[in-house]
Amino acid sequence: MRHHAVTVALLAPAGLTVVALVLVPLVLVVRNSFARPDPYGGIRGGFTFSNYHELLDPVYLKVFGYSLGMAALNTAVCLLLGYVVSYYLAGRPPQRQGLLLLLLIVPFWTDFLVRTFAWINLLSPGGPVNALTDAVGLTDGQVQWIPSQGASFVGLVYAFLPTAIFPIYATLRGVDPSLGEAARDLGCGWWRVHIRVLLPLVRPGLLAAALLTFVPTLGVFVIPVLLGGGKNQLVGNLIVTLYTEFRNQPMGAAASVALLVLMIVSAAVLGTAASRLRRKAS
Repeated sequence: MRHHAVTVALLAPAGLTVVALVLVPLVLVVRNSFARPDPYGGIRGGFTFSNYHELLDPVYLKVFGYSLGMAALNTAVCLLLGYVVSYYLAGRPPQRQGLLLLLLIVPFWTDFLVRTFAWINLLSPGGPVNALTDAVGLTDGQVQWIPSQGASFVGLVYAFLPTAIFPIYATLRGVDPSLGEAARDLGCGWWRVHIRVLLPLVRPGLLAAALLTFVPTLGVFVIPVLLGGGKNQLVGNLIVTLYTEFRNQPMGAAASVALLVLMIVSAAVLGTAASRLRRKAS
């Protein structure tokens, strides 16, 4: 009884924090998603499915489809680049791996908004990127990199690439390097060594990286606004617009719940794939 009481006492602060800061707001958002708005942007009350029905409008469906496509593309690029970087890191001497990992972590010490504004300076007219492309003849000084969809995508890759690298690197580091050497001795080329030997061994890390990249990308709203000019909105931008500009809190809550469902489904799909891989491995 004493051991049980001590355990409950130690877990109580964390449990109360989760209930107060996660569960209660989540319940309020779900409840508000079924409410009716008042003329001043507040919650009138009542119960209706009209908010979710309005989300089936082609305008909103286009935003959800664009968000899923952008999240999938960002995940694919981050997985590809993350695997290449992780393979390079795993092949370095142990004393140098720590320094290289530190260089990857350093950007996280700076606020996310500050790092996004840094990309504005890099891609703005007259910035380093424009000067470099003009110097090599790729552009003639008339190309505007920002705001654009390409700049928004570059910002997404930059923001989530380190998140994809760490789980892939952690898995790849546990792979015996002699496996690749043995495959090359048996006649496998560089491409087949990665496709047939290394990639199947690092699939758990790839799935974890995909989860950590795909799910947060759906809710990003700062990068498309600052780098993309808000021309192509993600779901996160739609939620902010519904709450602030349209002053329609029930619709914003309904979009938030729909985004949460998308995230849960994505996590469930990746979790199922990971479970199947574990069963095959065992």
